[in-house]
Amino acid sequence: MKKFIKTLLLQLMAIDSTTGKESSLVEFICKKFQYAGANVTIQSIPNESGNVFLKWGDAHPNIIFCTHLDTVFPYIAPIERLDSVWGRGACDAKGQIVTMYTVCTQLFNEGYTNFGLLLLINEESNSLGAKIANELINNCQFMIIGEPTSNKLIKAANGVILFDVIAIGKSVHSGYPEYGSNAINHLQQFFNKLTNTDFPYDKILGKTTYNIGELHSINSVNVISDKAVCKILFRSTFASHDLIEKKILSLVDENINISMINKSSPINFFTLPEFETDIVHFGSDAASFTKCGTRLLFGPGSILSAHSNEEKIEISDIETAVKKLKLLYYRLRGLVC
Repeated sequence: MKKFIKTLLLQLMAIDSTTGKESSLVEFICKKFQYAGANVTIQSIPNESGNVFLKWGDAHPNIIFCTHLDTVFPYIAPIERLDSVWGRGACDAKGQIVTMYTVCTQLFNEGYTNFGLLLLINEESNSLGAKIANELINNCQFMIIGEPTSNKLIKAANGVILFDVIAIGKSVHSGYPEYGSNAINHLQQFFNKLTNTDFPYDKILGKTTYNIGELHSINSVNVISDKAVCKILFRSTFASHDLIEKKILSLVDENINISMINKSSPINFFTLPEFETDIVHFGSDAASFTKCGTRLLFGPGSILSAHSNEEKIEISDIETAVKKLKLLYYRLRGLVC
């Protein structure tokens, strides 16, 4: 099994499928995977390559393994190092694809049926693939979502709230700042207020955190800025999720405009007593699956290496994940109505 896993993982990682470039990987999977007893279909998405849905048995499987095809930019070619593979997608999420595909083929060979493997586009940007799949899938009772969780079943995950922030000023010659209004200063004052804003501590997910990105102003160094912009991404908790927008809007004055552009709630996942559990502070396609049954989150690899230049996965971790996912499937199969 080790050789099969490593070979397939290296093949998948050799294909650049950074968000928006999934089509080559979709083509490879449709040609490579369809000979393992699965019916392969494409969930069409306008102007996109589409999701890949492999189904063993029933056209509407009641247990679905699910992960994503795209990776974050930039593409990093795979490197094999002893029992590990390094490079973009090693654990997030091509290692998940290999794990789940191995599980599905083994379950099929053992005579099991009525399960599926759903591979989604655009997880790393806006979860478009998951949002489309959520409207198309019927009869699913358990959705097992693959992300790097160190082979632990996840109990809960933070929500996400994303804001656009625009600071407005008046541009003048930088030698005479008193005649203008500096948008960068306005934004800095807003950040100071945000730093001093408290959010309630959550007994499950802990602290509410946020990160500021895409921060810029296009003014020349000798011109007072008339506009500065950024995005703020909050990792909300059960205690803070419904409070964040109100608190942020309370910090706004006439120099700051704020709009919320994305919001998804914290999630309680399904767990089983014989599995080691944990919580995570990252988002996933799970937030988009509101109509697809009970959600679980599990997978090999560490989130701490995902999205980094040192992204990696141990082949032995994938082997362990295969055994645990099969056990998970056996338990869930006993719960299916």
